[in-house]
Amino acid sequence: MEQYQTIKHTFDPVWNGQSEILILGTFPSVKSRENQFYYGHPQNRFWKLLAAIYEECIPETIEEKTELVLKYHLAVWDVIDRCDIIGSSDSSIRNVVPCDLAELMLQSNIHTVLANGAKAYELYQKHQLPKTGLQAQKLPSTSPANAAWSFERLKETWGRVLREQ
Repeated sequence: MEQYQTIKHTFDPVWNGQSEILILGTFPSVKSRENQFYYGHPQNRFWKLLAAIYEECIPETIEEKTELVLKYHLAVWDVIDRCDIIGSSDSSIRNVVPCDLAELMLQSNIHTVLANGAKAYELYQKHQLPKTGLQAQKLPSTSPANAAWSFERLKETWGRVLREQ
C-alpha cells in the first residue's frame, strides 16, 4: 500500500507579461514530477485539448508546450506548492501549502482563472481566492480519471470558455 509523501512542487509556472488566462491544476502527478512539466501523464488530455481548440499540432516537448501556452496568452500553474499526497491522487491531498500567485498576478495581465477540475477549484477557492480576489471558473478535469467526459465534450466546453475570455 502506498504511503503519504510530503512533496514540494519543483518546476516553475509557464507565463509571461502578456498572459491573460491562468489555468490551474491541483498538484503535479507522479509522471509530471518525473518529467518536470505539467500534464505529463500520457493519458492526460490537456495538451491534445489545447492543440485541438487552437487548431495547432499537439506539442511534444516542453519547449513546444511552453510556446503553445504563451502564444495564446495563457499561463499554467498549480494551486499547491507543497502537500502530503499518495501517488497522484487528488483525493488524498492534505496539509496544503498554496503557491504564491502574487508575483504572477502583479506582473501579467491575468484577468481569468480557470480551474482544471473540481479539486483545483475547491483548493483555489479555499487558499487563493482570499488573496487574489479573482473568482475562478471550474472546468471539467482533463485527467484520464475523468472518464465521464469524452474528449469531444471537453473540447466543446473548454473551447467555449477559452473563446469567451
